[in-house]
Amino acid sequence: MKTASGQEAREETVVIALKDARLRGDLRVPAGASGLVIFAHGSGSSRLSPRNRFVAECLFKKKIGSLLFDLLTEEEEARDALTGAFRFNIPFLTRRLTAATDWLTARLQAQKRELPLGYFGASTGAAAALMAAAAKPELIRAVVSRGGRPDLAAAALAKVRAPTLLIVGGNDTVVIKLNQDACRELRVEKDIHIVPHATHLFEEPGALEEVAAAASRWFERHFAKDDNGTREFRK
Repeated sequence: MKTASGQEAREETVVIALKDARLRGDLRVPAGASGLVIFAHGSGSSRLSPRNRFVAECLFKKKIGSLLFDLLTEEEEARDALTGAFRFNIPFLTRRLTAATDWLTARLQAQKRELPLGYFGASTGAAAALMAAAAKPELIRAVVSRGGRPDLAAAALAKVRAPTLLIVGGNDTVVIKLNQDACRELRVEKDIHIVPHATHLFEEPGALEEVAAAASRWFERHFAKDDNGTREFRK
């Protein structure tokens, strides 16, 4: 496809082949991308999450690419729907996220590309994003959590080196407290952005737009600090 300026942008459905799974994903990178954000969805969700896709679309307009992918296979999703076996298994979700990050990094290297990478985590996916960021400090430049459970990252919080923004709904009082507690454990540049009158899923008018705007500003700011990559997405 072409952007409004007539430049080529790259969008494709991908299969992330890992040792223990083949995961479906959607990779979208605008022409002249300043960075690329890997999304980690929350409990019972998938790469088709309308909220994450809305944020990804807003990032695209700001020339930030996205990889939305399924953390679970279809069989695992079916099992999780019945038993909840995976959604709170943060170490398992973290292994999947770090493996997908390695897959994307290898793909970019094969294309002779360098782009700053970030994580956007929702719900329990935020904990996986923070644990993965702690495991890959040389790769991950920024993390954003939306309505997340960063507290579930536990001891990994103190090891995170990527600047972290925690976004919480103003009416999501229990999660606000959990985010405040987690924020105190972080030893990096950090901030909590509370969206007034919003609930956990940010379904109120204008709430998700505020989430996307805050996330865009955070990634733009921190990707700019590592702006050495080529700006054309190639095959």
